[in-house]
Amino acid sequence: MSTWIVKPRSAPDREGAVLAVTPESAGWTYVGFELVRLSAGQSIRRDTGGREACLVLLGGKADVTTRAARWGEVGGRMSVFEGTKPYSVYVPADDFYEVRALTELELAVCAAPGDGRHPARLIGPGQVAEEVRGSGSTRRRIHHILPETEPARSLLVVEVFTPAGHWSSYPPHKHDRDALPDESLLEETYYFRIRPEQGFALQRIYTDDRSIDETLAVGDGEAVLVPKGYHPVAAPPGYDVYYLNVMAGPVRTWSIHTDPDHAWIAGRPGR
Repeated sequence: MSTWIVKPRSAPDREGAVLAVTPESAGWTYVGFELVRLSAGQSIRRDTGGREACLVLLGGKADVTTRAARWGEVGGRMSVFEGTKPYSVYVPADDFYEVRALTELELAVCAAPGDGRHPARLIGPGQVAEEVRGSGSTRRRIHHILPETEPARSLLVVEVFTPAGHWSSYPPHKHDRDALPDESLLEETYYFRIRPEQGFALQRIYTDDRSIDETLAVGDGEAVLVPKGYHPVAAPPGYDVYYLNVMAGPVRTWSIHTDPDHAWIAGRPGR
């Protein structure tokens, strides 16, 4: 079994969690990710402590409460593959959140170190920028849920829709050096959904010196850890691929280094 793939539990635990990544379990410093599935009427309540959170309603509707605010009937899409923009809630450090499901709910809990300076807020679809990146077989659609232009201490959150037969996170890039302005150091998780669900995505993770050189077959509902290295994704013919990215590091900015061997694909100088 690959050490880079985190597989879901066969059934949710008593709080609804089916998959969890912590800094301790991943062996890194910043990023935490949890996938929670709740039935209508179920709820979870968590304190954020020293970490901020972005609650992304991947599918379903819920009431969400924090110390300072409550939002009722949050959510729109029932599945990520509806392709519409999600509802999310940002929760600062030293706060709490309670999520009560109104329907079947798939909830992503994205977490990273926080400082409590930014108030809790609802991030509606109208606040999520959409970008189409690439062309031909690298064309994919991106929803910027919590980009660096919006307030937070550490978290960056984005979701990507890659059609069948296409590539994304491509040309291969990395962000594993604290060497701004050329490159930022960001840990990253990928949470995958596949349509139809019996399919798979392919993800390669490799470093320049090939101390890491892995090609992963990732199933529906699995997560991948990317502590460093280049990390392109391919959607096989017949299978649409969705993934949610959570990133965080010492500086909250996304500055990437493209693999020089493949930079020419994006019109950049290569070798």
